[in-house]
Amino acid sequence: MSAFMTIDAATLHSMFKQDDLVLIDVRNDDEVARGVIQGAQHIPLSSLPQAFGKLSKKSSIVFYCHSGIRSAHAASYLAEHDYHDVYNLAGGIIAWANAGFTFSALK
Repeated sequence: MSAFMTIDAATLHSMFKQDDLVLIDVRNDDEVARGVIQGAQHIPLSSLPQAFGKLSKKSSIVFYCHSGIRSAHAASYLAEHDYHDVYNLAGGIIAWANAGFTFSALK
């Protein structure tokens, strides 16, 4: 059975030191327009089935959304497709902001 790990905002913040970290925002376009966690790629959840093949199985992949529900679905999807280093940010960007971390415009 494939699984993913759920992490908190402080753990994600510490993971930024990793060279192989891939951070993916699965929110909708209108949500992303309000800001993203710096360094994130935007792949809407609905586009993940078409886009996941471009993600390296050698990377640590962290998904987030607004509150952690959609990103949990995304993490589960990748885990079911034999990705092993997959994480979900518990509480999403809300938890990130509540932990005192900043976000910025998508680049």
